[in-house]
Amino acid sequence: METVVIHPKTKEEVKAFEQMTKALNIPFETIKEKSPYNPEFVAKIKRGEKAANEGKGVKVNVADLWK
Repeated sequence: METVVIHPKTKEEVKAFEQMTKALNIPFETIKEKSPYNPEFVAKIKRGEKAANEGKGVKVNVADLWK
């Protein structure tokens, strides 16, 4: 038996592969890739995006950055 690794670029490609293997009665498994980013860092970024979307961010004039 061999292992075949595919690298789909879109969710549609994943679905097409799953349908094809099911039609051919070939067992398969999917393994989600682990994010290379620290989960705490990702959570901070998401909190910041949420705050910005709610208008809670601070706007800084670019001309005043170096004063």
